[in-house]
Amino acid sequence: MVAKFIFLSVSMGVVYLFGCTGEIIIEKGGNLNLGIPGIMSLGALGGVIGSRIYTMIFGLDNIISILLLAHIILYSIIFAVLGGLIYAILTVTFQANQNVTGLVLTLFGVGFMKFVGTKVVKYVVDDIEIDFLSRTSRAIGALFPNASNLGWFGEVFLSYSFLTYLALVLAILATLFLTKTRKGLFLRAIGESPQTADSQGVNVITYKYLAIIVGSAIAGLGGSYYVFNVTGGTTFVEASIEAFGWLAVALVIFSMWKPVISIFGSIIFGALYILPSFLDKIPVPQKKLFAIFPYLMTVIVLVLTSIFDAKNSQPPKSLGVNYYREDR
Repeated sequence: MVAKFIFLSVSMGVVYLFGCTGEIIIEKGGNLNLGIPGIMSLGALGGVIGSRIYTMIFGLDNIISILLLAHIILYSIIFAVLGGLIYAILTVTFQANQNVTGLVLTLFGVGFMKFVGTKVVKYVVDDIEIDFLSRTSRAIGALFPNASNLGWFGEVFLSYSFLTYLALVLAILATLFLTKTRKGLFLRAIGESPQTADSQGVNVITYKYLAIIVGSAIAGLGGSYYVFNVTGGTTFVEASIEAFGWLAVALVIFSMWKPVISIFGSIIFGALYILPSFLDKIPVPQKKLFAIFPYLMTVIVLVLTSIFDAKNSQPPKSLGVNYYREDR
């Protein structure tokens, strides 16, 4: 029971981890992107379209897991990056309000996913509609399919999909990039004071664009992961991916803008999400209260870091503020 609970917590937490890691990279460059829920929705749509294109070319009876997964990841990134570019052009180039732009992008991403998604999921062969999402989901299942033979160790550590391990690796790489590399230092400098970074010869606009593009690509994978690995392809158009996107944004604050901490935070958020299903004796209305715990924990962390004025746990000073080079 414990091993299953940990497995489900990690599996669900990865949805938040993708979105959180992507948003941290974006925010480190000084941009507050509230469009992450929409970008995750676009990523989910891209992943489904990639899966559909693969099955149309090679068929459902000739699925090569690696190629299928590559299609899903590629198209998920493309769609998410397009959403990120919309945000970048409006906020970085045209200096639009970041909060309003992000909210509009969320509305657009969710609506676009639901509108186009209803047409993509209809896979009809010889007048028979085939559930290709579930079949492709099974094809890209656990990275180590025989891990169950290793008992609790296999279930806790080796029973996940490729995207799960990818999310963990990306979070670690993001930490190393931000803390150990020169370019990561430049990005953090832009988030703190773009005027100072610009005066030192750092191309602020380029760094902001790249941060938004890379962050959006990572966040978009969270949408595809939810569709194919969490729901097993059974939920797509009706999925509330935007809800997970908002929690991913909250996780950024909870993890204090540190990708490594977000790994543990995502597992906690995932555990809180699946915990009610393990509490059979608690009435359903009381179970719904668990949904507010991640937000409550985020508020507590935000208050504590503000009270103790922990400098390393504060958001970038220029977060949400557009940079006007003429005012330098």
